[in-house]
Amino acid sequence: MRSKCGGTYNREMPLLLGSDRLLASHDLDGHRVGVVCNPASVDRELRHIADRLAARRETRLTAIFGPQHGFRSDVQDNMVETRHAHDETRRVPVYSLYSETREPTLAMLRDLDVLVIDLQDVGVRIYTYIYTMANCLKAARRHGLKVIVCDRPNPIGGTRVEGMMLVPGFESFVGMYPIPMRHGMTIGEIARLFNDHFGIGADLDVVPMEGWRRDMYFDATGLTWIISSPNIPTVDTTTVYPGGVLFEGTNVSEGRGTTRPFELLGAPWVVAEPFADAMNRRELPGVFFRPALFEPTFHKHAGRGCAGCQVHVLDRSTFRAVETGVALIEAFRAAAPDQFEWKQPPYEYEHDKMPIDCLAGSSALREQIERGVPAREIAAAWNEPLGAFMKLREGYLLY
Repeated sequence: MRSKCGGTYNREMPLLLGSDRLLASHDLDGHRVGVVCNPASVDRELRHIADRLAARRETRLTAIFGPQHGFRSDVQDNMVETRHAHDETRRVPVYSLYSETREPTLAMLRDLDVLVIDLQDVGVRIYTYIYTMANCLKAARRHGLKVIVCDRPNPIGGTRVEGMMLVPGFESFVGMYPIPMRHGMTIGEIARLFNDHFGIGADLDVVPMEGWRRDMYFDATGLTWIISSPNIPTVDTTTVYPGGVLFEGTNVSEGRGTTRPFELLGAPWVVAEPFADAMNRRELPGVFFRPALFEPTFHKHAGRGCAGCQVHVLDRSTFRAVETGVALIEAFRAAAPDQFEWKQPPYEYEHDKMPIDCLAGSSALREQIERGVPAREIAAAWNEPLGAFMKLREGYLLY
């Protein structure tokens, strides 16, 4: 079977997730286990890791922890806290790590011997699940608890690295460490990077996958995509997300409230056809901009007509998601400079930093766009720091 990204999926040699390998071992026998998970924490047969742990006679599931959007991923907005609860099916407490605390407390960890993390990341610096993981590692180190991270595929592959680096002083819950926007690492690899290079120092084991290659997009794995959060509904969403997410720092709709978030981008002051035509004349690689009109049902411009484009990725191997996102912001700003605005704080628990600066990891992108620096020139400045990061990450790659 050939995938859309050109790779092949061999049914006779299925990819084994880190969770498959962990649960096939005896490493959890006799232990009280907590698990950080959400609806995407399933195996090839769509069995949820919490159910698999609860069914093990040798293991006692004692707690569930949910990241942003909740254990059940039922909270739609990206800045609405979720509540602690009790899971009546598995008869264990459910602790929210996107609540009054984003780090497990001693009381939450008291009945655990091991904390298992099984989250589907999307390969982008600002996606908060990797920082929920980092906070779990910090808490585990402080309280002497072992952490096991079950590795999962990076849905946009593990070869391409792109975008601006986070600059010290601009840390937030959408960026704790100086890594690029598209980091090209699996969640297990980035756990090793955080724990060792950035000095968390927890008792960490990462259970690698078997059968995953760095050039694989998610639809080459033979696995079923389950929404990793409410606005990442498809694999196509993950492909555009590294650039589309920058629109959270503007008053342009990033398509929340539609069925194609981060692919549909628009604002009330835009005329779709000339906007899309102008974007296509830029001849950005691997992408086509189709004129689109839409009306968000919630979030920015809810109930108002927005016009702009849908971003169609034609060639993943040449598409540059972050540079494309920057070019689109330039275009929306140019369409009506008096109506385009940067979103104001607060954003993801930051009350002083501009949201676009939290997303970009510094004020440089905002200042460059305001000065009229072209997207291609902005992207060229990323090359040197990206080269240094590529060398750094080599010591933490598992595949």
